[in-house]
Amino acid sequence: MALVSGPRQVGKTTVCRQLADVYLTYDDLSDRQKILGSSEQLAALAGLGELSNRPRIIALDEIHKFRNWKNLLKGFFDKYESRARILVTGSSRLNVYRRGSDSLMGRYFLYHMHPFSVAEVLHTDLPGEALLRRAAPIPVADLAALWQHGGFPEPFTRRDSTFTRRWARLRGDQLVRGDLREVSQVHELGQIELLAKLLADRSGQQLIYSSLAGEIRVSADTVRRWIDLLAGLHLGFVLRPWARDVANSLRKEPKWFLRDWSGVADDGARAETFVGCHLLKAVEGWTDLGLGDFQLFYLRDKAKREVDFLIARDHKPWCLVEVKKSEKQLSPALAHFQRKLKAPHALQAVIDLPYVDADCFKITGEPLVVPAMTLLSQLL
Repeated sequence: MALVSGPRQVGKTTVCRQLADVYLTYDDLSDRQKILGSSEQLAALAGLGELSNRPRIIALDEIHKFRNWKNLLKGFFDKYESRARILVTGSSRLNVYRRGSDSLMGRYFLYHMHPFSVAEVLHTDLPGEALLRRAAPIPVADLAALWQHGGFPEPFTRRDSTFTRRWARLRGDQLVRGDLREVSQVHELGQIELLAKLLADRSGQQLIYSSLAGEIRVSADTVRRWIDLLAGLHLGFVLRPWARDVANSLRKEPKWFLRDWSGVADDGARAETFVGCHLLKAVEGWTDLGLGDFQLFYLRDKAKREVDFLIARDHKPWCLVEVKKSEKQLSPALAHFQRKLKAPHALQAVIDLPYVDADCFKITGEPLVVPAMTLLSQLL
């Protein structure tokens, strides 16, 4: 089976409906009855009793809203594995519900779906065995739309500022007042809405739980739990600092990034969020495709030297990325951390630099200033 996880309105349902021979959603009462009926009835609906030149593809949307969904899938998969391919998708709670899903262990691959990126605007194919793509220039209009409207399909394709603002407001309301209510027992929705607003203004910053707790008048542990819920619903994502000692890393304050960079007002913070979302898409995509075990961190030491991002490849530092809106002078922290960690690549990605037709990764062992658009075109 394939479990497709990603933010609300990123296009999961649209893509899976195009791939599926049979599509059923738990939100439709008639479809719900078919999903909750017997395995034999669902198999008959999908035509699994008929000779076919390939397995039938069945898409089940929002099925995680059924309390016993994992066992339902396990029973159907075990009986019809050779005749069916199953896509499970829905709103972003799949990551939340995935915890403790031992009944599905060994029966599925998890795939992460992200908003459009520079590379996805340029390419509709997967990179194959190669980790990095050849650099390519993105059309000016597409780049402007990505920067201004974000990568979610509707605002990106419509390219209308009024629509983008209304869409973002509605999506935020649905996530907090709809999705959050369904996956948790939280009743303080007004305070969580305030927390979500505070987080929207702090994309790219360290999370000081005690400070946030004081602003919304709850405990630091409650803020930590609520942020974990919001991250599980893909409002944003949390980055931990890199440390060889995992326990030491978990004790340090993480950084927070919005999934929708179009909602970040400050240009510098938007630049860091824009690149951060692209890097997260790359590391999760490379891992999903089996190209390695990739993770994303940030770097900060006791002397307050900091680098925005570190990509770890198979648990070793691989690429450092510092993001600047227009500054071309190399950050001293890049060279310091590259020497210390022995990472092959250290890149200062500058948003305002024009595209250069060259490989950002051809030089190793020393920091390099690169156009952000060149770098991002080589990812996923």
